[in-house]
Amino acid sequence: MDISLIIPVLNERENIAQLYAELVGVLADEGLAEYEIIFVDDGSTDGTGAVLEQLHAADLRVRVIQFRRNFGKSAALAAAFKRVRGEIVFTLDGDLQDNPSEIPHFLARLEEGYDLVSGWKYPRLDPITKTFPSWVWNRMMQLSTGVKLHDFNCSYKAYRREVTQEIVLYGELHRYVPILAHHKGYRVAEIQVAHRPRLHGKSKFGMGRFARGAFDLLTVLFLGQYRWRPLHLFGWLGAGAFALGVLVNAYLAFLWFAGLGPIGNRPLLTLGVLLMTIGVQFFSIGLLAEMFVQTQARDFVTYSIRRILE
Repeated sequence: MDISLIIPVLNERENIAQLYAELVGVLADEGLAEYEIIFVDDGSTDGTGAVLEQLHAADLRVRVIQFRRNFGKSAALAAAFKRVRGEIVFTLDGDLQDNPSEIPHFLARLEEGYDLVSGWKYPRLDPITKTFPSWVWNRMMQLSTGVKLHDFNCSYKAYRREVTQEIVLYGELHRYVPILAHHKGYRVAEIQVAHRPRLHGKSKFGMGRFARGAFDLLTVLFLGQYRWRPLHLFGWLGAGAFALGVLVNAYLAFLWFAGLGPIGNRPLLTLGVLLMTIGVQFFSIGLLAEMFVQTQARDFVTYSIRRILE
């Protein structure tokens, strides 16, 4: 199998058939006959499942993973990543805004030696209510992670298969795949891709994803640097807090021994004791995290599959 195309869909009944036809046409033009198209139905309620059944019945290269309910894009990608057969894996949205004609450009970039190529929707055909928050978020991501991409949240990506087998996705981590891959040493690149306006259906975009994304960014930063050595983070925080508390209490002890007045009623004493306590707590958290790292299972599942059509 040369190529696997993964398309998570949620209520995209009107777009699926056209997207399928465009993908098949592009792949035929490129002389790529060994491929599979994996649709992940993320709990659709508009008849998307029936359309996918028809496509699968007409073309066995179409595979369908159907969730029992909506679990989110990260879960959809995780389920498909486990089952891909192709050496090159594409991910794209099912809303027709990602243009299948860009596939050859992704392949050419991969041929240059990169392991993951991420799309950059330019020019982006979305209202300012989506583009401005996205621009701010992407700038924050660049500064905090050191990964120089213009569009972290673009779903249109191409991977070498080994990348998809190593990346563990859950929560909202799908938008941080380039960062997770970068931390593992994979070579990440970016190309500009044509962005088309949505013609059918409704956008799944919501402002709430930025709040969720902020917490997930902290998760990614932690996983990238300290996942396998959490005591290195919590230990330094604990050591700093404990040392500061010792200094505060040493100063108060000096005042007491020098006869410069009682110290029991000073707020500084409470601060010193509190800092030492916090320091011990950080150490304890670090040790517990180390124990968890040693016993955690890698392949935990956060979704439930109703059925698979293969």
